[in-house]
Amino acid sequence: MLEIFIFSFLVALTGALSPGPLLTFTIYKSLKQKRGYLAAIYILLGHATIEFALIIALLAGASLIFQNIIFLTLVGFIGGMFLVIYGIFAIRGVLKTDFETNFTLEENIVKGYKGNSYVGGILVSLSNPFWTFWWAVIGLSLMVSFDITLLMPIEMLVFFIGHELGDIVWYLPLSIFIYYGGKSLNPRIYKYVLLGCGVFMIVFGIYLTFNIIFNPPTI
Repeated sequence: MLEIFIFSFLVALTGALSPGPLLTFTIYKSLKQKRGYLAAIYILLGHATIEFALIIALLAGASLIFQNIIFLTLVGFIGGMFLVIYGIFAIRGVLKTDFETNFTLEENIVKGYKGNSYVGGILVSLSNPFWTFWWAVIGLSLMVSFDITLLMPIEMLVFFIGHELGDIVWYLPLSIFIYYGGKSLNPRIYKYVLLGCGVFMIVFGIYLTFNIIFNPPTI
């Protein structure tokens, strides 16, 4: 149970730290909203709502359609490999980015939806194709690896809480920091944080791949 929580939390945290639409939307609302320090709370509530619905949908599909041990093992294997690939691309992107030149939060302003934060958390998540892909491949493979099903509500809840906490510990302090006058992040620190995330994704992706091979899921 603790293993489910820890890995769910760490994988979610590495994803949250990486730049993306949800990060830029949170930055925008924190800067522009009257009580911007609360922006992340509402955004993450919307984000969590749609993620919980997707988890239920994925597990329902896996239990009703994918009753095949070979298929489930393949899902876990592919998910682990994609996590490795994403980690490699994340490190490559960091190394190619000049973090020392004009790295300010004001540059990260969304150009699309700017309305209600809760609704925005849902819409921004749904509009991000990588988010859907992540859950369909990596997210599902994590749940398969830990044998999480709809018949295991406690394990599923632990996985969900761990995942959402990974978002909270990054987005909430960042939102408060921005609202109360923080206009920039230390580029050198952020660079090495992102490099660390990439390394973790590669290492955990390798672990996930070998784990699904030597400890295949049960139906």
